[in-house]
Amino acid sequence: MPARRIVIACDKFKGSLTAREVDDAVAAGILAANPGTEVRIVPIADGGDGTVAALDGAGFDLVPVQVAGPTLEPVAAHYAVRGDLAVVELADTCGLLRLPGGRLAPLTASSRGLGEAVLAAVDGGARTVVLGLGGSASNDGGAGLLRALGARLLDASGAEVPEGGGSLGSLAEIDLSGLDPRLQETEIVVACDVDNPLLGPRGAVATFSAQKGAGPADQELLEAALATYAATVAETTGRDRAEIVEAPGAGAAGGVGFAALAVLGGRVERGAELLLGLVGFHEALDGADLVVTGEGSFDHQTLSGKAPMGVLQAAREANIRAVVVCGRTTLSPIEAEKAGAAQVHALTDLEPDPERCMTNAAELLSQLGGELG
Repeated sequence: MPARRIVIACDKFKGSLTAREVDDAVAAGILAANPGTEVRIVPIADGGDGTVAALDGAGFDLVPVQVAGPTLEPVAAHYAVRGDLAVVELADTCGLLRLPGGRLAPLTASSRGLGEAVLAAVDGGARTVVLGLGGSASNDGGAGLLRALGARLLDASGAEVPEGGGSLGSLAEIDLSGLDPRLQETEIVVACDVDNPLLGPRGAVATFSAQKGAGPADQELLEAALATYAATVAETTGRDRAEIVEAPGAGAAGGVGFAALAVLGGRVERGAELLLGLVGFHEALDGADLVVTGEGSFDHQTLSGKAPMGVLQAAREANIRAVVVCGRTTLSPIEAEKAGAAQVHALTDLEPDPERCMTNAAELLSQLGGELG
């Protein structure tokens, strides 16, 4: 009788375990219970934190690069490269994780570091650059990204507007003449799991800025500043303002999506689906009897297109049974089944104390893995 084949493809348990640590813990439990099981681990991500790490060992090489962090301090980051395709992760370059001391800076944080990583990738020969846009610290509409690529943002006196979204209200002119000419021959792909526009009740500020530290007064300032910025971009590029502001994904990462689409001519792809393709997930399903996926909280945000949802959809299409492991779930059994999960195994089923679940996550996941194998 052939060995049972199980594919494990879990996202991180935020604040507790990395995606790889989750995968390893589940695999250890499966193999301890059934040593003959054939286990294959496939790292996954959705464009946010951990995207570049997931590509390491999936045919990509990691290239070190020093860039400006969200408050312009130098940080050591990486981008992933395979042939002339590069993947740059905002979270790793200038995202929330890179804020010094974790101090939020909603008005002054910049996306410049992402642009510097893009330039490094182009210098290295990349002709297609994927921008992973989750986990941003900034609300600057991608202004920092454009500055790093050679654009100048000027006020009425001709002086450079300071970095950060809070200063964009004084913007009077955008000079794109200094943009690196190689970008015209570089395909820019925006990998994100949101379809928010730049402005309005579903826009970058209204939806995401609070988690970056923006209070009501900050949000009012930022919304007005981004509106000024959007109007200036439209005037500079000759594009229809409504079209570029309302584009799905324009509001991603504090508006970095807007800059990539409106100025760099990029296109949006679902981050989870794109990354599953890059890591060869569909090929890994060949001959599998079971797929295990999950993340810290299996909830309605997962259903909106995060990495585990992509795994569940792929398993369903391949007619392979899939189960979810998670720290906790807020979904009903019917909702989980509709998502493609035959079963949901939560750490809280084993340990009702959330703090102990986080502290002992690896041990509990191995216990769950033993039940799966």
